[in-house]
Amino acid sequence: MKQTLLIELLTEELPPKALERLSIVFANEVFTELREQELAGEDSICTPFATPRRLALTITNVASQQADRVIERKGPAVAAGVDAEGKPSKALEGFMRGAGVTFEQLQRNNDDKTEYFVARIEKKGQPLDVYLADFITQALKKLPVPKLMRWGDSDHQFVRPVHGLILLHGDRIVPGEVLGLQSGRLTSGHRFLHTGEMPVVSANSYEETLLTHGKVIASFEKRRTRIDEFLKAKAHELNARINPSDGLLDEVTALVEWPVVYVGEFEEEYLEVPQECLILTMQQNQKYFPLLDSNGKLLNKFLIVSNMQVDNPKHIIDGNQRVVRPRLADARFFFNQDRKQTLESRVAKLGNVVYHNKLGTQLQRVERITLLAGAIAHQLNAEKSVAELAARLAKADLTTDMVGEFPELQGIMGRYYALHDGENQVVADAIAAHYHPRFAGDTLPHGTVACAVALADKLDTLVGIYGIGLVPTGDKDPFGLRRHALGMLRILIETPLALPLDILLQLSKDSFTAGKLSDSVVADVHGFMLERLRGYLRERDFYPDEIEAVVCQNPTRIDLVLPRLDAVRSFRKLPEAAALAAANKRIQNILKKTAKVEAEIQVELLHENAERSLYEIVQRLAPQVEAGMQKQDYTAVLTLLASARTVVDEFFDKVMVMAEDPAVRNNRLALLKRLGGLMNQVADISRLAA
Repeated sequence: MKQTLLIELLTEELPPKALERLSIVFANEVFTELREQELAGEDSICTPFATPRRLALTITNVASQQADRVIERKGPAVAAGVDAEGKPSKALEGFMRGAGVTFEQLQRNNDDKTEYFVARIEKKGQPLDVYLADFITQALKKLPVPKLMRWGDSDHQFVRPVHGLILLHGDRIVPGEVLGLQSGRLTSGHRFLHTGEMPVVSANSYEETLLTHGKVIASFEKRRTRIDEFLKAKAHELNARINPSDGLLDEVTALVEWPVVYVGEFEEEYLEVPQECLILTMQQNQKYFPLLDSNGKLLNKFLIVSNMQVDNPKHIIDGNQRVVRPRLADARFFFNQDRKQTLESRVAKLGNVVYHNKLGTQLQRVERITLLAGAIAHQLNAEKSVAELAARLAKADLTTDMVGEFPELQGIMGRYYALHDGENQVVADAIAAHYHPRFAGDTLPHGTVACAVALADKLDTLVGIYGIGLVPTGDKDPFGLRRHALGMLRILIETPLALPLDILLQLSKDSFTAGKLSDSVVADVHGFMLERLRGYLRERDFYPDEIEAVVCQNPTRIDLVLPRLDAVRSFRKLPEAAALAAANKRIQNILKKTAKVEAEIQVELLHENAERSLYEIVQRLAPQVEAGMQKQDYTAVLTLLASARTVVDEFFDKVMVMAEDPAVRNNRLALLKRLGGLMNQVADISRLAA
């Protein structure tokens, strides 16, 4: 008999930032076990639930008992399983003991390679009750919980104390024990809006029971959607908009079971503090949603997501307003104190801040970045002195009280303080932008000075950290090297900037003390960045073979990668593309098998009409290809090459490249080498799939 299964663990308040993930992993682990034991099937649907005080799930169409099954176990090959007299070998005897069968019960099967023994074991189906509690216990052990705790006088452990367990199959309680608790059907509603316990009649009524009688929205997704709608509606009433923060919305969703939104206010005098500071303290410390006007300017109002619905919320609003004022006052104090010292006066203090024990202090790092930013600015025809000043001041705000309290404001506060010190607007903007892009989809630095400082900062991190052997592995990347590499690629490609990557990397390496970094760091980081480039291009919907055709040539002008890819994409649509790609692959295979090919083509050794025709078209196309490459008109170059298809096909049809005469053979190889060089100017078209 198939029914919906309900599992609920009633707990004390769970960690809000981990709640959604805990619920999803828990549900998936239990669901997977039930399916593996054939108690849940393809038509079963698993739904996770999560509130601050419970982890729960329902699974539809769960059987009360497994069907009887025949389990097939593959044994040793027949040749190795019996001796010359037909008696079982040691290996086969061990297999039979493990499978619980006799020699007479074994069967034989054939695959494409050999004949082997098979044990077919009839297994009687077991009831759900036998498995469920153990499945839950094992699932709880697999949750991504960094720290466990004990409660009461028991030895059971979980992220928070657990006080209730529901196991319902349909309307039947499934007997079982988890974390020392016996299963039942009683749950608790909202901590304040509902008192006492209440029964869940059946698994299908769980969500509705909590909603109607318990004042609890059990679904994390539905609760988040409701909060989002409430926030937007309240902001609209106030002719304002919410400062977006998906992370805060998720965290608040994990803090409430019955969300209600109220409006709070603070004194306008606090608006003299940079709004980024006020926004961050309200979001990070108080979990409030700041409100902005139509121009993006902060208002002295904020939205509170409360877990209490009351007729008169005055005491709730007053309490939250009273709590936020000291936070805003702290921000104002930090801001005023920090401005008593100039950024320039703070630079020397960076000598007391360790960047990395193998790479020196932040001051030494700033000195490297300053030199590098100046060199990059010179290549971009930007004001070198302005870029160097911006780079010199870029890290000075790390010593301020505001950034000490809110590290997320580094760069942002530097801009405010630079303007207060009377620095150039370009310098101030470069200080703020040099960390950009900070995440996927973030804005890029604007202007050549800001780009120079941002590139210098990222280069120093990439080359320095990679050069001392701290290479990212798996999902571990403590210094954010992947993020820095992608940030550099985006600046070079999307701005775009005509800066050779190999030269940038070498400039950065040269800024470090000799012998500090590995000798191969430039090549290593170049390769590392090309791997990030492949991922970046895949997200832009280029095909893998198109990407490989360009990236396999180890490009250094990253700004030209997209134009080359666009040309490759246009080329492959031509009717000649497939044949030329195949010919190019053939040329490369032939040349790989020859030790050395003379560069010069001797016209007098071109005996066949087909090879003379190929020579003539190569001679004619070479200057046109060179001109197209200089103009960076890559589509025109590949279109030119497409015109050679007939001549190339005729050459391979009628000419024996590996002629017996060494001089003729070498001459033909030289001709192919010249042709291959022309074909691969834009990309290695041999990489294109048919």
